[in-house]
Amino acid sequence: MHAQIIRQFGSPDVFEPATLQRPAVLPGHVLIRVAATSVNPIDTKIRSGAVPNVAPGLPAVLHGDVAGVIEETGAGVTSFQVGDEVFACAGGVKNTHGGALADYLLVREELVAPKPRTLSFQEAAALPLVSITAWEAVFERGRIQEGQNVLVHAGTGGVGHIALQLAKLTGATVHTTVSTDRKAEIAKRLGADHPIFYRQSEVDDYVKQYTGGEGFDVVIDTVGGANIDRSLQAVKIHGHVVTIAARSTHDLSLMHNKGLTLHAVFMILPILTGKGLQRHGEILRQISRWVDEGKIKPLLDEKTYAFAQVAEAHRRLESGQAVGKVTLINENFS
Repeated sequence: MHAQIIRQFGSPDVFEPATLQRPAVLPGHVLIRVAATSVNPIDTKIRSGAVPNVAPGLPAVLHGDVAGVIEETGAGVTSFQVGDEVFACAGGVKNTHGGALADYLLVREELVAPKPRTLSFQEAAALPLVSITAWEAVFERGRIQEGQNVLVHAGTGGVGHIALQLAKLTGATVHTTVSTDRKAEIAKRLGADHPIFYRQSEVDDYVKQYTGGEGFDVVIDTVGGANIDRSLQAVKIHGHVVTIAARSTHDLSLMHNKGLTLHAVFMILPILTGKGLQRHGEILRQISRWVDEGKIKPLLDEKTYAFAQVAEAHRRLESGQAVGKVTLINENFS
């Protein structure tokens, strides 16, 4: 099979084409013929060598998000059959059988779900990692409820654009930070009630404007770094902050003074540990149903790439210029 591999960590230029042996199917696994994938920040961090504790051994095929067709099923597989269109986040890290930047990917059955019927493979490939992450942040950690005031940072980003849609489904009033008029319009189309131009408004100002100075019930931080401090500032007393990027150091005095809870979501933990894999498949099945019911829609960046252009796709995400998910189509898929 054709693949894009890395033999060392570094810049996007480390990707190179290779011909590899097609994976042999294992019991409890399915072999997916890969149609599309997408780039997530964890993919760029793995490629650069920034997170060696989760990186696969070299040479490696990267990327976790996959959409494609079941090519073969292993012994004991009951949920899928050859020809089924599916999606998952299931590769590109330790304890996986390769990554999605190849013609085929071997995946544990529990991680896979039927692809939304109303989406293309490219659109479906944008969803798995960000949907599971947003689900954990909104429902399992933030426990957002009807009537709450919620702030989702970066509402047109990968996790942010799904988190704001899930939060809206709960009946909460959803605010989201954006940087431009275009992003504000996109966020409103996705269901945001109040876009907040964070470059033009201080935290205390928008907390006063939208919550009367009380603070938001739940803040979903999809940015990390100094934005965690802003999130602690924006949330109300006894409120909840959920972050998906906690690899940084902070003064938690404000958290203590307001009696806050701070949650970190690390979506790939079940893949790394082998525990809780079935939950990922269950979440994606519900996401698939909601997509087909018109309740959730993926946001794709305007630029599309072939697998052979993976270096350009990584540069696009790292540039900060992408709006929504950066996706790649397998030029060998048919």
